Amino acid sequence: MKILVINLPFIAHYCRCQRWPARTRARALRPPDWLCYAAAVLKKSGLDVELYDFAANNWDKSRLKGLVRQKKPAFVILDSTTPSIYSDIECAGICKQESGAKVIMTGTHATALPQETFKLSSGNIDAIALGEYDYTVRDIIRNWPDLDNAAGVCYLKDGQLKFTSPRPLIEDLDSLPFPAWEYIDIMKYFDAGRLYPYIDIIGGRGCPYQCTFCQWPQLMFGHKYRFRSAGNIADEIEYDLGLFPGLKYGEFFFEDDTFTVNKDRAYSICAEIGSRGLKINWSINARPDIYDLKLFREMKVRGCREFLVGFESGDQGILDNAKKGLNVAQAEEFVRLAKEAKIGIHGCFVLGLPGETKETARKTIDFALSLKLDTLQFSAAVPLPGSEYFNYCQSQKLLMAKSWNDWLNAGEQGAVVDYPGLTIKDINALVDEGLKKFYFSPRFIFKFAFHNKNIFDIYRKLKGAYNFLSYLICK
Repeated sequence: MKILVINLPFIAHYCRCQRWPARTRARALRPPDWLCYAAAVLKKSGLDVELYDFAANNWDKSRLKGLVRQKKPAFVILDSTTPSIYSDIECAGICKQESGAKVIMTGTHATALPQETFKLSSGNIDAIALGEYDYTVRDIIRNWPDLDNAAGVCYLKDGQLKFTSPRPLIEDLDSLPFPAWEYIDIMKYFDAGRLYPYIDIIGGRGCPYQCTFCQWPQLMFGHKYRFRSAGNIADEIEYDLGLFPGLKYGEFFFEDDTFTVNKDRAYSICAEIGSRGLKINWSINARPDIYDLKLFREMKVRGCREFLVGFESGDQGILDNAKKGLNVAQAEEFVRLAKEAKIGIHGCFVLGLPGETKETARKTIDFALSLKLDTLQFSAAVPLPGSEYFNYCQSQKLLMAKSWNDWLNAGEQGAVVDYPGLTIKDINALVDEGLKKFYFSPRFIFKFAFHNKNIFDIYRKLKGAYNFLSYLICK
C-alpha cells in the first residue's frame, strides 16, 4: 500500500510551513518539518511511504498529476494553509481523479475550518487530521474505513460530517522518530536570516503565552510547553550532521516558540552539546522579557549565534491589546544583555495590530531602529483562522478580504485589515518604509559587506539581497 506525503505546489516562493504562511519579502523557504514528522511516523510503522516537496523543487500541478498517476497511491497526505486553500483543494482533486487515492488533509486552515473545507472540496477530501497530526494520519490509514476509533479526525460517514474524539497532545515527544529528512535536499531551502545551509530542530511544542495573533498555540499545539530531552535533541543533531555534513558550515534553528522559558532545560541542552563536543551554530526563538546574562553567555559558548525575538511593537498599548505580556523596557534590557553576551538579534515587528495608528506604527519603526539590531523584519498583522485576532477582526468587521485568495496581496505578504484612519495601503507602505530605513542604512550596508563567515555566508547574503530587491522592484 503506497502512501504519498506531498508538500503542495502553489505560487513561486510560497512557504506554507512557517507560522504565517506566505511568500515572504526575502523569499524564505523552510523544510516541510511537520510533514516530515508524519512521514517518519508512517515509515516507523512499517508503511510504504514517500515524501515529495513540490515547493522546493519548483514543480507544478502537472507534475503532481503525473506523479500520482504513476505511483497510484492508496492514500495521499496534503497540507493546508489559508492563502493557498483553494489551490490545495484543487490539488486534492488532482490526486483523487488521477489515482483514486483517499485524500487526508492536514494543517492549520483545515483544522480551523473543517466544515467549510469539506464543503469546498466537493468530495475530493476524505478525512481531515485535526491539530497535531503526527499519529492521526497513521491511525486514519490503519483504521480505514472505520475511523470511529481514530482520535482527532473529521470525516464523512453516510453523507454526514463526523468528528471523532479529540486527540490528546503528544506528551512524550522523545517517542517520535526524527523527521524524515532523507526525502529532501537541504541545499534547496533558504532563509536570509539563517546561515546556509540550515535545518529546523523542533525541541518543544506549545507556548504558555496568550498572544492573540499567534495561530499555532491556539489551534495546533496548545499552551503547555512540552519538550524533548536534551539527549534526544543532541541525538537528532548528530543524526542530521550525518545526513547533511554541510550543516557544520550552516546552522540549526530551534523552532520552539519560547526556547528560554525553561532555563534549566536551556542549560541542559547547552551541557549536552558541550559534552558531545558538537561544534555547531544554532539559533532560537526568544521572548524579550526572559533574559539572563549567565545563561546567554553559556549559550554563546555552546554555539548559539542568534536570537529571533518577537518584539512586535514599540507601543505599550499595542502590546497590551495583543496580550503579548511584556513591556518596552524589558525589550531594551534584553537587547543590552544579548549584545553583552555577543549573541546576534533578529527582531520581529508587526504593524497593524488592534489599536494601531500611523503614529503608533511610526513609533514602532523608530523603536526598532533605535535598538540597533543585526537584522529585523516588519510584517503586517495577518489574522489567521483559529486565532483570537481573527475572531476579533470578524466581529469588528475589519476584514477587507473577500476570499481566502486575498490573504496574499497580489501574491505578496501583506495586510488584510482596515482600521479607521489606517488602511491596508497605509500598513503595507509603513512596512516597506521601515524595511528600507533599516536595510538601506550605511550601518547595515557596511556590516553586510564586510562581516562574512565563509563562502556560504556570502552566498546567503547575496541571495537574500537579490530576493529583497526583487520584491521592491516588482511592487
